[in-house]
Parts: sequence; C-alpha cells; structure tokens
Amino acid sequence: MSGSALVRTFSAALPWCLLFVAATAARGQAPAGGFLRPPEAIARLVEAPAAPETALSPQRRWLSLTTREPLPGLDVVARPYHKLAGLRIDPASHGPQLSTKVMALSLVDLSNDQERAIDVPLPGDWSGPIWSADDRAFALLRAADGGAELWVADPASASPVRIEGVRVNRVLGSGVQWLPDQRRLLVTAVVPGAPPPAPAVPAGPQLQESVAGQKATVRTYQDLLQDAHDEALLQHFGQSQLVLVDAATRKAEAIGKPDLFDRVEPSPDGTLLLTSRVARPFSYLVPLGSFPSVTEVRSLAGAVVRTVVQQPLQEAVPIGGVATGPRGIDWVPVLPHTLVWIEAQDGGDPKRDVPHRDHVLRLAEPGQSEAQPALWFRTEHRAAGLSYGGDGAFVLANEFDRKQRRQRAWQFDAVDAARPGKLLYERSTQDAYGDPGRPIMERRADGRVLVRMRDQALFLSGDGASPSGNRPFVDRWLPGLEQKQRLFHAAEGRHETFVGFLGQDEQRLLVRSESPTEPPSLVVVDIARGSRTTLRSFPDAAAEATKGVQKRLLKYTRADGVPLSGTLYLPPSWREGDRVPCLIWAYPLEYSQASDAGQVRATPNRYLRLGGTSHLFLLLAGYAVLDDAAMPIVGPQRTANDTFVVQLQQNAQAAVDALAKEGCIDTARLSVAGHSYGAFMTANLLAHTDLFAAGIARSGAYNRTLTPFGFQNEERTYWEAPEIYQAMSPFAHAHRINEPILLIHGDDDNNPGTFPVQSQRLFAALKGHGGTARLCMLPHESHGYRARENVLHCLAEMIGWLDRHCGPRGK
Repeated sequence: MSGSALVRTFSAALPWCLLFVAATAARGQAPAGGFLRPPEAIARLVEAPAAPETALSPQRRWLSLTTREPLPGLDVVARPYHKLAGLRIDPASHGPQLSTKVMALSLVDLSNDQERAIDVPLPGDWSGPIWSADDRAFALLRAADGGAELWVADPASASPVRIEGVRVNRVLGSGVQWLPDQRRLLVTAVVPGAPPPAPAVPAGPQLQESVAGQKATVRTYQDLLQDAHDEALLQHFGQSQLVLVDAATRKAEAIGKPDLFDRVEPSPDGTLLLTSRVARPFSYLVPLGSFPSVTEVRSLAGAVVRTVVQQPLQEAVPIGGVATGPRGIDWVPVLPHTLVWIEAQDGGDPKRDVPHRDHVLRLAEPGQSEAQPALWFRTEHRAAGLSYGGDGAFVLANEFDRKQRRQRAWQFDAVDAARPGKLLYERSTQDAYGDPGRPIMERRADGRVLVRMRDQALFLSGDGASPSGNRPFVDRWLPGLEQKQRLFHAAEGRHETFVGFLGQDEQRLLVRSESPTEPPSLVVVDIARGSRTTLRSFPDAAAEATKGVQKRLLKYTRADGVPLSGTLYLPPSWREGDRVPCLIWAYPLEYSQASDAGQVRATPNRYLRLGGTSHLFLLLAGYAVLDDAAMPIVGPQRTANDTFVVQLQQNAQAAVDALAKEGCIDTARLSVAGHSYGAFMTANLLAHTDLFAAGIARSGAYNRTLTPFGFQNEERTYWEAPEIYQAMSPFAHAHRINEPILLIHGDDDNNPGTFPVQSQRLFAALKGHGGTARLCMLPHESHGYRARENVLHCLAEMIGWLDRHCGPRGK
C-alpha cells in the first residue's frame, strides 16, 4: 500500500477512525474520518443500562448486586498505559486498564429478602465485594491515582470505610485476599516512588542473540518488552510491598521487603506464605509468565524459610509442552501446610514417548530444611489439576491426553498418600453429550475452597448437552459406587443454570432461569417442597424490540455425513412467506472424531439479550442470522488442518443448503462473518467458494507465515508444513476474493497472531487486485472492542456494509 493510500490522522479535539474503501475499479474512495452510529433504535439499546452482576457470598447469606455502565467511553479506553511483558498497565492506578464504572452497589439479605445500597461514592471504578469466608466482612477496591483504595465493611451494620495509608498494587495480581483467620487481609501494596523517566535518546541499540543449537519455538506474542526503559518500568510498577491489614482495627503492618510478587498464598493453617516472585533476566521474546521466577515459603513476618524452586527463563518450552522442574506448586488445602506440585518426566516435550509424562510430589513440612519431597503418584498423560474433597481425604486428579483429546479422572487419598489411585472415568473432552459435569466447590468459613461433599457424595453441575440442545443439571454422585442421582434438571422450555446451594443440605438451590420469551431472573428452587420462588428479576430494555424474533434449532448434515447444527434467528419484521437476507456467524473448532463434532451445543431455550458488538443486532436491521453455525475441522490433531479448506467448504455448503430448505431465507443474499479465527474462516470462504454475497471479518489473522510457530491447535511450524500454511492463508489467495469484504480491527490488538497489520496487509492485497473491500481500524481497541464510540461505529459499519451488498430489498 502506498503512503498516500494509508493515512492516519490525529486530532486533539476529535478521536480518529480509519476507513478505507476500494471499488472494483482501480481508483478507490478517499479515507473518511469521524464516528458513525447505527440506526437510533439500535444505538439506544447499546447504550441502555445493563442488568446487574450477581454473586453469592461464601456462606450464602448475602447476594451482591453490581450495576455497571453498559460501555466505557473512548476517553477511558484511550487513557495512557504501558505495554510491558504481555501486560497492559494503567500507570496512574497501578493496575490493569480501567473499564466500565460501577453505577450502583447493593446487598440482599437472603434471610429476609431485604436489599440495601452499599454506601460508597458512585459512580466509580469499584470491584465487587471481596468477602471474608465467614461472611462477617467484605472488602472493596476502588481504582484511583496512586493505587487502588482499600475499603472494608461489616455487611450487617457498617458502611465501608477506607483504610488510610494503604494503596493496592494490582499490576501482577488481584492485590488483596483474606487470611485463614478471616480477620486480616493480605495486600500487595504500592511501593512509593516516581517511575523512571523515558530517556531523551536511546542509550544504545536493542540487541538479541540466538545461540546455535538452542531452539526457542515461541509463538507470536505482543506487548513484549522493547528496551531497557521498559525493563525499568516493569520493575517499578510490578514491585509491591506485602502488608497485613486488620479489618477491625484498620491497622496495617508491612512484612518483608518489596519485590516483584506475582503470587502470594497463605497456608491452610495460616502459619506460612507461599510466594512467587519474578526474577531477572527479563525477556524481549516471551510474556511475563515465562520469565525466570523464584518460588519460596515464607513466615508471616516475611522471612524466607525455604526456596522451593528457582525457575529459569522459559523461552525454549516445546510447542504444546510444559516447563521442566516443579510447576503448579500449591498448598494441599485439607492439610495444615503441605505443598504439592507436578514435574514433567518427558522434558516437557509432548512428542517424546515415555511411560509417564508427569510425577506428582508432596512436601509435608516445607518449613523444615531437612524435609524432602516424596512421590505421590504418576500420570501416563499430562497431569491437569487436583481438586480436594470436603471430607478431608478425597482427591480428584485429572490427566489429559493431548494427542487423543481424552481425559482421565482418578481418585486419590490426601491422608493416606500410599493408597493406589482409582480410575473413576475416561472420556473424550470433546464429547458434550457424555460430559458428567464439573464438581461443585464451596468455600469453607476458614477460607479453604473444597469440593462440596455430604456423606461421601459430591455434586456435579453440567450443561446437559443433548440432540435437542442444552438442558443444565445438578447431580449427586457417589464415586465409589458409581451411583448418580439427579437433584435438579432445568425445566422444560427453560434454560436454568446452577448458581449455588442455599444451606448446608441440597434441598434449596439458587438458579438463573430464563426462556426464549422471559429475561433471566434468579429463582429459589425448593426440591423438598417442589416450589419455585423468584428472588430477583432483571427486565430487558430491548424486550419490546426483540419480541417478534423467532428462534429455530437447525440440524443438518454435510456431504461426508458429519451432523451439523446452528441456531436460526428470524428478524421481528419477518412474516410468513418472506425470504430475507441472512448472515452466517461462525467459528471453526477442531475435533478428533466426527461423533463429537456432530453433537448439538446450542441453547435454544435462552433469552435473546443483545449487547456490545453482538452480530445479533442485525436482526433489528431486517437480517436473519444463523448463529454459531457448526464449522468443525475433523481429524487427528497433528494433521486435521491438511483438509481445513475442504472441510470449511463442506460446512458452508451444508449450512447454505439447510437455509434454502427452510424457505424463509434468500440464499442469493447470504453473508458470512466471524471474529478472530472466525474472521480467518470468513476470508477463506470468500476466497474458496461462491456461496456468499459479502463477508465481514473482525480482528482476524490472514497470513499464516506471520505466525510461523503454530496457531490455534496447529502445532507444526511453517518449516514443517509450508504447503499447509500457504493453503490456509487467505492472504495468499487474495486475488480469488471476488466478493465484498469488510475488515474491522482494533488498531491496538494484543492477541497473539492477530496483529493489526494482518488486516492492513490483506486490505492492501485486495486493493492491489481491484477487489471490493473496506478497512476500519478502531482507535485504541484491542482484540475485543470496548469503547462506546467504537462499538456503535462497528455496528454501523456492519449494517451499512450488508445494506449495500446484500440488504433487504428497498434499501
């Protein structure tokens, strides 16, 4: 693209947006500036108040309601920030970038259904309540210049009070947690001092060096450190001082010395701290999580009593692999102060054939120098997490077979470590119909988070996928006897998800209940009485506008026999006999076997709630939408992409044929769209089919040679499979894209692989071949779009593009 064709205009008075148009003629339209708005009926819904966020307190005595503004303004999104080691840091507040402001905070006493407002200054950049595990107090954080303010309150009586002299640093973590005594808070506090000034001129060139034989197959990360000044900024903003705060007396006590703490966890008995701190040398090639680190056990006074591991820089971890040495280090929550961790036995390389990929070890007395770790158990495949039962003994251990995409769940004993493990089940992780659900956890009054257990039984909450769509459930499960009892199943015609048990038994549940015609509400289900009581309802501002939308679960089959599905929405303006234009929205997913790929994962009984940049707003502009149209790529993990384009073609053709059979869709006015990998799919379908009149691709990657060490589930490098990278790259086939395509991208996208230049270069290629294209770079946006102005503009672009190329007749 020539310099005159790519213009970037800055204005102190008005934010900018880049819009590019290339007609099929050699001459294109000049860039235009300024923000657009979609039709006002849609704009009003985008800007309408959002429903409150809800959360139960740990002992289920309180329900918090947090109401936020629907979207932040561009002035918030555009606040100055630093890009450091994969992080985006707001330097003024010593935390992540700011988002939507809280407009209202309240608590509901579940014993009497009384609601009262939390008395804090509003609106503001508040967190939700951070509860003590016994429900006797909660903390709040408010982002502010100089670091987040810490406030504490008694939910029953007192209004929140700010803790003077403490500013919380949230750059490397959440910043605050309750100690096991539930009286004191452990805080990572801001270390006072001015940030290092940027040098007037560079001190020297940026240097990196590769040594023969030392491989670093690193994927394309963004926001990495660039120079010595970035290193100094990370050191300044990342370091924090550990502080103990007494919630009752409001006194603060510093412990130890400041450091780059990215994790601090108290032992279950509250006598020790497990800390992890970032160490040097910093890297310009990988994000913070791969930097050198030191994991230590400390006393509550901050003194180091044991170094567990000094992890070196992780630039050479194999693709799909793990670091060598101890990883996943944590406390065993059912024991006073025992550590557990995992160690790879294959060098962290999934390509190596070994009898056991991982060992799981325990260290019972980390405070004693002579104590040594002991092997607990081995896993044939990659160890994938431990959950501990409320009975003090039950341990649920998972291992994952990456090659076959299968999971094994084992039962071990936390007390009798010598007891052999028992295989509970083995399943495909992609088998939605066979998913037993996730263990329901509970936070005990002493702060420990354990699997909820009663009389040796645990409880599972699942989506309940089936050929007719999802129908969530709650089961009681006795693992030893393989017995299951269904306690709750979503009512017919409704979508109801488990929120929590209300009490020590399992007779009263709180669920989030909705139907295609009723917005979500919180409902108390009394199993013993067979009754339902609505606790809170949340009206929808768009209810009148979406009242006429029709929803159908569409099931169909592609040419090779793989079953497919999607949810077809018809616009409220649709009448019997109409044939309307339709947008297919999709995202490709990989599957090892066709039986899993063909399962229905739709939620036909959910309420249609619009928000943000949702493509479903197009319904209100007269378009039908086939949402979440299945685009499976089926095959062995290593070679599934060998037929990526062919399978996309088959998926799309099957969807188009199914829509034609419905009789309500004008298949001459079909469009296709997606975000991220869905955008990649969109460009490929326009390059390799003639099924669509237009396409919309948001925040995609189109040239796979720019992601040479793998992408998505592709683990082969460009040099191992250059023909596959070439075949899958729509950039390489830009001359074949002869349908209009709208490219939208955040100009500050930080997602690995989807650099803004991906859209810019594809646009340049399309323009160079005389294609019909439009490029919109949204200012200050990352991979998803947040600012109100940009969200409205994105919707206006999408509606305008479809109206121009395949819109309802008469437009």
